[in-house]
Amino acid sequence: MEQSAQQAQQLDHLASAPSPGGSPFAAFGMPGLGGPPPAAPPEPRPILELDGEEREDELDALSDWVDDFLLPVYGAEVTTAAPWCLQWQEHDDVVAWLHALWLAYQQHKDPEAGLSGLFVWHRDFLTHAIAAIRAPGGPLSACMTSPERPAHRLLPGPPPSARTEKATASAAEAAGPPEPDESTS
Repeated sequence: MEQSAQQAQQLDHLASAPSPGGSPFAAFGMPGLGGPPPAAPPEPRPILELDGEEREDELDALSDWVDDFLLPVYGAEVTTAAPWCLQWQEHDDVVAWLHALWLAYQQHKDPEAGLSGLFVWHRDFLTHAIAAIRAPGGPLSACMTSPERPAHRLLPGPPPSARTEKATASAAEAAGPPEPDESTS
């Protein structure tokens, strides 16, 4: 009888609603059901969307990673087939590629990425990004192709589309002619 009473008591306890203060799964490192979700980490923003000091700080951190880790390990030789630029920070497309590569590196080196995290980073991110950045016809193709001849040149991009040109012209017409004392430069 006594054993039966204890089992009934355990069943009642298990059937009751969980206490609102804690998670029944906390001991297993799992979030509670119906409780507030864990705070999400801040979402990374592409570096080209940052402005001012925030962009400068991010570019400084990216430059440290590129100069101290990426280039010494994966830089390879500078040739016409794999150009480089000592002023890569002035090439917005290169900055965008390297920043995305750095964010992916941070994610994949995290212990939560598992034992294969860095392999995935090499396979899915590093190889493709470096090939695009250092391609013979890529964004650095007008820059240094030999360490003995350092060079830097920003290649001009394509002109605006016809739609953008038309919208700009329409906006200028709508604004009317400039006032006589306004400069037209």
